[in-house]
Amino acid sequence: MKNDEVTIKKLPTASDWANLIKQTPVENVEIDANGHYDPKKSPDFHDWMVNG
Repeated sequence: MKNDEVTIKKLPTASDWANLIKQTPVENVEIDANGHYDPKKSPDFHDWMVNG
């Protein structure tokens, strides 16, 4: 409470989380014994590895 103000925050529901998660891409990433993967087979993973 600050300056006699009250802040009310809505907690996320299971539905909120489900909607957030369904936007996340899902890929099977095959990584060999040397830590290599095929960027063409896993473009979203590759983008994440390169761009964060």
